[in-house]
Amino acid sequence: MRQKKLFFVLALLCSVQGMMAQTSGFTKLDQCVEIWKEGQQTFFGYPANQQSEMHDFYEWYLGAGMEVVNLNNAGDPMTDKPEKMSSQSFEREVIEYFAPLYGFSLDNVWGLVTHSGTDGNNHGIYFGANYLRNKTGLQPILYVSDEAHYSNMRLAHLQNLDIRLVKSDAMGRMIPEELEKSLDTSRPVLIVYAMGSTFKGAIDDMKALNAVIDSHSEIPAVYRHVDAALFGGYLPFTEHSQMVSHETMRFESIAVSGHKFFGIDSPCGLFLCTRDVYDNQNDFNVTYLNGNMRMINCSRDAVQPLKFWWLIKKVGTEEWTRQATRLLDCTAYLKQQLDAIGWPAWVNDYSNTVFFKRPSDDIIATYSLARGYDEHFGGPLAHVVVLQHVTKEKIDVFVKALKSEAAAQ
Repeated sequence: MRQKKLFFVLALLCSVQGMMAQTSGFTKLDQCVEIWKEGQQTFFGYPANQQSEMHDFYEWYLGAGMEVVNLNNAGDPMTDKPEKMSSQSFEREVIEYFAPLYGFSLDNVWGLVTHSGTDGNNHGIYFGANYLRNKTGLQPILYVSDEAHYSNMRLAHLQNLDIRLVKSDAMGRMIPEELEKSLDTSRPVLIVYAMGSTFKGAIDDMKALNAVIDSHSEIPAVYRHVDAALFGGYLPFTEHSQMVSHETMRFESIAVSGHKFFGIDSPCGLFLCTRDVYDNQNDFNVTYLNGNMRMINCSRDAVQPLKFWWLIKKVGTEEWTRQATRLLDCTAYLKQQLDAIGWPAWVNDYSNTVFFKRPSDDIIATYSLARGYDEHFGGPLAHVVVLQHVTKEKIDVFVKALKSEAAAQ
């Protein structure tokens, strides 16, 4: 019996290793795999952690035969009676792990694992608009900085909300005085704070912006949502954790990505809000699900919560803390090395995003750099988003390429 078990385990390991090594038989697909693996090494310009921790997950997933099991997380993951063919009990554990990291008490939090950062923002804006309408009977106005992620502007159009873009300063932070000018105090305020703007990695000063709003007692009601897609991943594991704390910053909801700092291999994320917010949503009681469907999505991915749960167990707080420390250390190192060769570069406080004078198209292509443009900084720009795979050794090679380009000009 023991020999049979040992043979089964060895056969399974060989099978998994073989599947990983074998080609698909489709030329285009196999060629793309090689391109993707090569590009993974120098993927500097976009916020995707290329140092995935998912290998063991897929070994378990295939070994357990999960590839033929169809799960669906339709319904409220915070219920005490999750659906049988779902991973909602794991999803709830994920929310309860992250809730204290974002300053929510376990008796005052509701959340779910989202399909993406945009899905998280969609819930934040949708829940915020419903909350304000149900509290006041008035249609809110959405306020967001002109350098925040474009999803917020698009979602305002999708949800047919009035939107006001608030001017940001040169570094990309919403200007409190400009918010003051933009406010319509006769209607509820639905404001999205950028916890890391798209290109410059700017963090809106929530305390200063809250002070502007607080100075107008005539505002019918306020809802604050934090778009913390990237920065919400690593900041809870640093000394700056209060910056993403509901208790400290007084926001009602927050959205965080799972495919950025945490390195989940496809888009997903977290959405968390207070129970008061959830309780003030429109009721959609669905008989066949035996529950209230207040979230936007009907069918929801059941595998992504398992991946989050797996990472909590396999990586966890201590390792994420070490990774966050290295990440910010490498960000400072990149800025120092660019300064050392005289290459114009800038970085916001608490940010892992360094933006700089745009190099040649060859370097842009090699390192998959994102392009930007701002007259404040001389026009054409690019940036590097420092995540776990962007090491000091790789930074040295990158800076050497910039130095060689500068010498040839």
